[in-house]
Amino acid sequence: MNITFHGAARNVTGSKHLVRLNDGTGILLDCGMFQGLGEQTEEMNEHFGFNPKKVDHLILSHAHIDHCGLIPRLVAEGFEGNIYCTPATMDLARILLLDSAKIQMQDIEYDNKHRARKGQPLLSPLYTDEDVMEALHLFKIVEYGEEYVINENVKFSFTDAGHILGSAAVHLNILEDVKSSRISFSGDVGRYGDLLLKSPEPFEQADYILLESTYGDSLHKELGPIEDALLDIIKQTCEVKKGKVIIPAFAVGRTQELLYALNGLELKGILPDVHYYVDSPLSEKATQILMNHPEVYNKQVQDVLKTDANPFGFKGLRFIESVEESKALNDDPRPCVIIASSGMAEAGRVKHHIKNNINNQKNTILMVGYAEPNSLGGRLLRGDHEVHIFGEQYEVKAEVRSIRSMSAHGDYDDLLHFVSCQDPALVKTVFLVHGEYEVQHHFAGKLKQKGFQHVEIPYQHQRIDLK
Repeated sequence: MNITFHGAARNVTGSKHLVRLNDGTGILLDCGMFQGLGEQTEEMNEHFGFNPKKVDHLILSHAHIDHCGLIPRLVAEGFEGNIYCTPATMDLARILLLDSAKIQMQDIEYDNKHRARKGQPLLSPLYTDEDVMEALHLFKIVEYGEEYVINENVKFSFTDAGHILGSAAVHLNILEDVKSSRISFSGDVGRYGDLLLKSPEPFEQADYILLESTYGDSLHKELGPIEDALLDIIKQTCEVKKGKVIIPAFAVGRTQELLYALNGLELKGILPDVHYYVDSPLSEKATQILMNHPEVYNKQVQDVLKTDANPFGFKGLRFIESVEESKALNDDPRPCVIIASSGMAEAGRVKHHIKNNINNQKNTILMVGYAEPNSLGGRLLRGDHEVHIFGEQYEVKAEVRSIRSMSAHGDYDDLLHFVSCQDPALVKTVFLVHGEYEVQHHFAGKLKQKGFQHVEIPYQHQRIDLK
């Protein structure tokens, strides 16, 4: 048996890990799209590094695009097996994949207009909405805690990872040569004490662990609660400078956390009286799906629901649907808050909002989660004075702020807590995935201090035999 790491290997995107049994059976853990890696992104998304026809099963940890975004392309290239996930992940994957296809087709159309004028060859999207619908037929629901039998030699179960709605850690039990091996894949690990969701669950002893490490060198410490940070930024930008707050936010998870925090400010009677726009049709759908799965809420949200039927709605909030309405926001000089995807500012409507507001010092671009260093969001967080957007260079005059504590990824304390249910002496190897290389080296040291002596950091397409 072996594992080959085809994504999220020494970087934080494109999650794909292929377990190959001695009899040739291929089990793929996630099939994510690479995002924010500059010019190499397109090339990496077009070539899996393995033959999709020789993958028998796909187990999906959660619905973020960097974990599920290449599933339609996998199916289009010959994958015919089942795609296993939790009920909420299936609900979210449907809207996220259709939105991904739509964004690709829109962005390609926009780019192709410029390419046609320059006489350059035209581009094609990675997949279409028809490819998405074909892939959705292969999805199969597995509940948390259910032991699902794929065949007599392979079983698996899900535990709640606390990252986003429906997110799961995957636990494979594989029988080979009369010997059983247990492989646990963390997916993305959420935070203990999350604003909305329950904390990650403990899991049974594993022989091998694939562990995410996004914030393996960081602690999410803030001077005050998220509500206080939001209130300060909105007041300074909208009331004092009379500008706009532009917030790139993932449609699933981050947007709902922002709405919940803003709703909390209104319940306290201190929400600034400006317009609040969620400029993402996808976010409205995702918010409704979250409302349909109240079982995932933590106790604090459950208590709020006793007096507030909609913890994601408040005075002044408006969901923007049409492209025309979205464009009109850039022509409206009034102070406002605009929340739009994507979270790394690499695609979608937020990229246009940043383009139209980045050269005005009255405005604020607020980052509220992880951004790959080479993405537009990452370059803004790094403090670049000039950035390229849609092929043109813009001077960064708007203020760039961040609230790191809003990350849905656990910091190194959370990650260590996640594996604290394990006896380190019984874990043969921890494979660090979904992290930047320097960060992973730092976190590997933390794990070894806790007794995990065998920690490896696989590189892209590296194959490792499991003994």
